[in-house]
Amino acid sequence: MTEIERGKSAGRSDSWMRLEEAARATFWGYLGCEVVQADSRQSLIRLKLRPEHLNLLGIVHGGVLASLMDNAMGLVVMIGSPDDKTVTANMNIQYLKSANSGTLSCEARLVHRSRRSFTLQSSIYGEDGDLLAWGSGSFRLVI
Repeated sequence: MTEIERGKSAGRSDSWMRLEEAARATFWGYLGCEVVQADSRQSLIRLKLRPEHLNLLGIVHGGVLASLMDNAMGLVVMIGSPDDKTVTANMNIQYLKSANSGTLSCEARLVHRSRRSFTLQSSIYGEDGDLLAWGSGSFRLVI
């Protein structure tokens, strides 16, 4: 169980339910992401690994992990600034451990917000609770 799951109930919010529904026809839906909890400060999303998420070594592809982090952090930003368009400006990821099956959980937390930018951190956990990757990202408003 992740820190967000321990600290919050997984009640569904209308704002992110609408976002998730709209995203089903995009890369989000293609990956298979599912929102568990989200608000303007943090989010928790999950991804059940499928064979197409793996690389030739039989482990989850780093790009899938990066996309999972980008989606979790971006969700916080979209909820926190619903009337604005935002883009990922930078992401840094540390790959710590591999996985090849099960469900991944990715949590993201807002670290700092200014008038035009957001800074977040994110962690991905395997089904056994092991930390697989840690990262940070900055997002900016498109003006």
